Amino acid sequence: MQKKFSLHEDWISVILAFAAILLIILGVRPAMPKFDWNSGQDLLARLTDLSNYGKMLAMFAWVIGALLIAYILGGKKVPASLFTGALAIFAVSMFAQVITSNAAIKDLGIEIVLFSLLLGLFISNVIGLPEWIKPALQTELFIKTGLVLLGSGIIFQELMKGGGLGVLQSVVVVFSVWYFTFWLCKKFGLDDEFRMMISSAVSICGVSAAIATSGAIEGDNKKLSHVISLVLIVAIPMMIFMPYLAQWMHMPPAVAGAWLGGTIDTSGAVVAAGTLLGEEALKYATIVKFSQNVLLGVAAFLISFWWAYSKKAENQPRPGLRTIWDRFPKFVLGFILVSLVFSFVLSPETVKSVKAPIKELQTCFFALAFTCIGLETKFTDIFRMENGRPAMAFIIAQVFNVLVTLGIAYLVFGGYLFS
Repeated sequence: MQKKFSLHEDWISVILAFAAILLIILGVRPAMPKFDWNSGQDLLARLTDLSNYGKMLAMFAWVIGALLIAYILGGKKVPASLFTGALAIFAVSMFAQVITSNAAIKDLGIEIVLFSLLLGLFISNVIGLPEWIKPALQTELFIKTGLVLLGSGIIFQELMKGGGLGVLQSVVVVFSVWYFTFWLCKKFGLDDEFRMMISSAVSICGVSAAIATSGAIEGDNKKLSHVISLVLIVAIPMMIFMPYLAQWMHMPPAVAGAWLGGTIDTSGAVVAAGTLLGEEALKYATIVKFSQNVLLGVAAFLISFWWAYSKKAENQPRPGLRTIWDRFPKFVLGFILVSLVFSFVLSPETVKSVKAPIKELQTCFFALAFTCIGLETKFTDIFRMENGRPAMAFIIAQVFNVLVTLGIAYLVFGGYLFS
């Protein structure tokens, strides 16, 4: 595990995200290389396209710049192997981008983060992880910066334009599924850290919620990586089969979209699954998923509050607001602040012009983060941790989530409670 920065890593992530947004507004626009291909000839043409290498060089400049700033702000000496380590991680992520750009893979809606994780796992478990890469393995920095940037996509006006029904469904689902999962994990004998992370991942918004919860409770990174792997692995069959199940059940588009948005744990998979059912289903799937993302900040605060009070040492005074503040994941504040700025401060024209490049940078940081997770994870940690009990609890809780969300989606969007 990497040594912590002296300045709180969350604050560094917030600073990096806001600096990136400012540069993008000023006209410095990052872009991921495009390798869209359907045959070997197509792939060869993309790989020999010099414009793609220009985009990769520019994007790598963003990455190495972010790492250098993080080391400087964190008061750590910049290691000699930082550049080569970052280059290796970036190269793995770009290879994942090439795989994801295949037409068949794109039709399935599989995101770059999955292949970044799988490639990292392959290197770690088959080839072995060289020491010179380790200084660039800044998983939390990459993913927290990406999550702050994610706030730019949560526009409150757009959320409310779809009505309050999405928020209503999200609140009911999140609280009911969270408490059931927390109870279930206890029945499986899991410790409180696992219970909190799995409950948040299943009920709120997958990876983002697991990371926010881990930050709030200062959780074990190995447990967090395990939960993230479960989220990504389970999301794939859900993304593929749930749209066809919705069609087989003849669900109204609004109900089907709300069902997908409330159960599938990654935003990209929600969009991919919703697209298979048409524009209206996609709209409602996005509204519900955005509603759950908005609840992320509220959940992080409540979890910080509960954890600080419930985990205080015996015969010690109750922790005060300072303890809660110290435990609260600061990057969530950045996420909320970015959302507020994009919702109420920036003009619609500016938001529209910078949305795509911010998304590109966010995708890059997420890809790097999941490459790092794979590089730091052993297969034995995924399949043997706690004798498979976390995986069993996660899968059962997800089945419960699918059934409960389906019933609530029919009640809220099917015309049973509201016209």
